[in-house]
Amino acid sequence: QVQLVESGGGLVQPGGSLRLSCVYSGLTLEEYAIAWFRQAPGKEREGVSCISSVDDTTYYANSVKGRFTMSRDNAKNTVFLQMNNLKPEDTAVYYCAAGPFYGLDPYVMDYWGKGTPVTVSS
Repeated sequence: QVQLVESGGGLVQPGGSLRLSCVYSGLTLEEYAIAWFRQAPGKEREGVSCISSVDDTTYYANSVKGRFTMSRDNAKNTVFLQMNNLKPEDTAVYYCAAGPFYGLDPYVMDYWGKGTPVTVSS
């Protein structure tokens, strides 16, 4: 059974940082790419970043490029999303997802976590 469990969300002031974690089980990164998505209230789900199943190649949405960094620790079955210089528009529920293809299309993701909320506010 595949499981993805996110953690690390919370309330942070603008300009602050958070590190999200996604612990996965029941799958291997050799078979699946992992991606982070987010969904703000009243908005569609948005792809944030993804990491290749082949190597450590990462891709970022323009809205977070230069501020967010995705990484993985294979020994701990965990992927991370380091978020720096957070802005109020980053407020959303953040989800990790696993799918057979490298990219940010939510419709090709096979598995989803339940999400962790991030609020950026002073």
